[in-house]
Amino acid sequence: MTELSAWPLRALLLIAGISIITGCANKPVPQPKSIYESGLSTVRLEQDPDSMSNSHPSTLTAAEVGTLLRGVRAWERRNVIHRLFVGEADRTRAFRNEEIALLAGPLSKALAQSAPTERVFFHLSHATDQGDEETTTGWISIRGPILHLTISGVHDRHSPGPDISKYDRQLPNIPEASVLHDVTYEPEEFLAKSASKTRFWAPDQREELEIRYREALSALPIQPGLDPGRTFKPSQP
Repeated sequence: MTELSAWPLRALLLIAGISIITGCANKPVPQPKSIYESGLSTVRLEQDPDSMSNSHPSTLTAAEVGTLLRGVRAWERRNVIHRLFVGEADRTRAFRNEEIALLAGPLSKALAQSAPTERVFFHLSHATDQGDEETTTGWISIRGPILHLTISGVHDRHSPGPDISKYDRQLPNIPEASVLHDVTYEPEEFLAKSASKTRFWAPDQREELEIRYREALSALPIQPGLDPGRTFKPSQP
């Protein structure tokens, strides 16, 4: 009798297990939420594969976002032989004034709408006077006192109308063979950590900066005059 009476319990547990598995399998994958789109330039919210506990939503004004972006520096990565002949590449701002004016408002809005499981993706694209396309791509998230900024390509130039098979599907129009860059944050006293990261499914470069953003904002002058609605007209590099 004991063995027979155990069968209904086993059947019930089996049904419950199947229901849980089916429910998980049918759970829809959250879709990215667009915050800003203009041509090929975009800012959107997407799931963060690296963190489930971001300090989101976060409140940063457009002026504060712009102030932080002004401190990001990038320069071409050169090997030893290249450096022997021409030296180190000059460090330049990773985000020009007009790019900051375009990004600051949408990034501020995206952080204010983000969930702890999300990060902010941005992709800047514009045509140069030479007819090439120039792109800058990255992600932003906040965890506690640290702002995580990951950059994949800084002012990369390539021909328009690329072969889509050469590009990462998640990052439209980002060339697979971009010029490698090093990045840092200045003043460096506000840089907690920098690292290069790669993923086997994404061949593009990933340079991550961890910025003590609250300390930076309390010490740096806030840059005024940011207009998120300003027309994006690229300047010469």
